Amino acid sequence: MVKRVAIIGAGDHAEEGRASIYQSVFTSSSKEMMCFPDFPYPDDYPNYMHQSKLQEYIKTFTLKKNLLRYVQFEYGVPHVCGEDEAKEEEAMNVSGGWQHHVYPNLPTDSFPGLDQFQGHYLHSRDYKGPGGFQGKRVLVIGLGNSGCDIAVELSRLAAQVIISTRSGSWVMSRVWDDGYPWDMVYVTRFASFLQNALPSFVSDWLYVKKMNTWFKHENYGLMPLNGTLRKEPVFNDELPSRILCGTVSIKPSVKEFTETSAIFEDGTMFEAIDFVIFATGYGYAYPFLDDSIIKSRNNEVTLYKGIFPPLMEKPTLAGSRLLANIDSCTLPTTNEMMDDIDEKMGKKLKWFGHSQTLQTDYITYMDELGSFIGAKPNILWLFLTDPQLALEVYFGPCSPYQF
Repeated sequence: MVKRVAIIGAGDHAEEGRASIYQSVFTSSSKEMMCFPDFPYPDDYPNYMHQSKLQEYIKTFTLKKNLLRYVQFEYGVPHVCGEDEAKEEEAMNVSGGWQHHVYPNLPTDSFPGLDQFQGHYLHSRDYKGPGGFQGKRVLVIGLGNSGCDIAVELSRLAAQVIISTRSGSWVMSRVWDDGYPWDMVYVTRFASFLQNALPSFVSDWLYVKKMNTWFKHENYGLMPLNGTLRKEPVFNDELPSRILCGTVSIKPSVKEFTETSAIFEDGTMFEAIDFVIFATGYGYAYPFLDDSIIKSRNNEVTLYKGIFPPLMEKPTLAGSRLLANIDSCTLPTTNEMMDDIDEKMGKKLKWFGHSQTLQTDYITYMDELGSFIGAKPNILWLFLTDPQLALEVYFGPCSPYQF
């Protein structure tokens, strides 16, 4: 039976209410670790791709699989309250990219004196390239991937660039052991087993030691406040050298602004600022969904397996992490789903701390989803039938091809 599924969140134009990124964005995951399992990237694609290459790959996949015939673009879904308002759609899929990089978090009220500041300030969402920053003095607030990318890019032509961070961050190179992409070395089933099996103090020690292998973060003013949490690191191959060359400096939180300067928590000052760029992240919002669907308590987004709202009677709405035959899903009771959500949130708090970002143990999560559709590899059976392949699967990179 043919079903009509509404997918919210397609599009790549820098329009109001849609995601927007700067021109120089490259992936932080290598191509072999982010491809569709049955559709490898072409051999001539680089390991880490410019955004345009990623878009080209997705378009090629769409054409090869003849998917456009199933897609109706610019189909408005003004509001969804529940199954009573389903109208033509038997099911709805909400693309995760919809809520990322759409609603900028611009915490102007958290910076006393900003209203008196005579320079320019903007959110990183509005930054598109280095044009107009030649010879300028720039303060970047926020030590995430966007903030570091922008700071490094501007450091080549700006007079001075300073990054202000309140909590520090691990900074990783895309290139790891023996020149391999980081995720092909780090994301393995064996590494996941050690992380979950070893005592916390041992696992934490190994993690901090590994994060400091490239350079000692404390010497660069980048040491995270709680370095044992597995929060998303910054991927930037140039930041340490930019700091050593003096074109980028690291400072603590901004205490207050004056008309032309910023005063930091350590009492130092950055004077004659031309631009302040807030790389302070984004808020999460689902304006087309009634809050009762996905926020079941404490204003938290609660989804069973990160996909299904637990309070809906039928699984007719899902996140985009797993697109299967939604109509065939048999879900547990609401209480069972909420118990599973509580367990996952407890583990998330242990590994990642308090965070709005959607982080999880990748391999454990993928195995869990794969088991629902018969795609989880049977490692024990592989060791019995094809030991060499089993060793590659267990100790090698856990790529999408495994599923």
